[in-house]
Amino acid sequence: MLTPASKFTVERLTFSTLTELPNTWKNQDYKELLIKMNYDNPDAISEAELKEMCLMSFTDLEPREAAEIVLSYLFPEELTAGQIENLAHQMLTEKLWEENPELPLHKGFYQGTQLLHDAYNGTFPSTKAVEFQVKCTAENPADLAIFADAPAAPLLRLLAAGLPANALLNRLFSTQLAGDSFEEAQSILWQITTKETTDTSIVFDVVSSANWLEDFKYTDSYEATTHADTQATEAA
Repeated sequence: MLTPASKFTVERLTFSTLTELPNTWKNQDYKELLIKMNYDNPDAISEAELKEMCLMSFTDLEPREAAEIVLSYLFPEELTAGQIENLAHQMLTEKLWEENPELPLHKGFYQGTQLLHDAYNGTFPSTKAVEFQVKCTAENPADLAIFADAPAAPLLRLLAAGLPANALLNRLFSTQLAGDSFEEAQSILWQITTKETTDTSIVFDVVSSANWLEDFKYTDSYEATTHADTQATEAA
């Protein structure tokens, strides 16, 4: 049974475009990548120089080989060696975070391509993401509870309502947006951070691919309904 709809006023507060996702590549990641490139004692590198040394070490390799290292680091369990080899070739020309059918891998594809694009000065495709803050005010304050455990699906339903009817998100996921299960939502909204809450409203900071939500920059304020996914239960 479909969860009852909750009515909200949605306000876009900020909007910006990004090339690098916030708080994704950390110093420990650079160290691990250097180890994969057989760099001796990366712990001896100062934290201020780790990223630069990692990027320089990539350029000692062929771009395809560097892509294989990055993919094997990002997806140690998700991809086979053969898949990594094929995807490393594709990374040179394709925007895998938009074009690959496996949505759960999109964020990682974006991260990897962004790092390699920086290292090889544009040999890999350029990356573009969006970050914005959005305020969701509930007509019934109790409805804020729908964001408590799994905010991605109900939030994405609200955001989609602010996009044109022919937007990619609305065209590809009309069934999930209207239905009781939208598992893909957590792969579309890459980062969701709660910035502020009151008794009646909540402000989210959202990071996603420009492919899905760039048109949200044209949105101001609107009313929309949303609902949480229905949690299926299996009989014992």
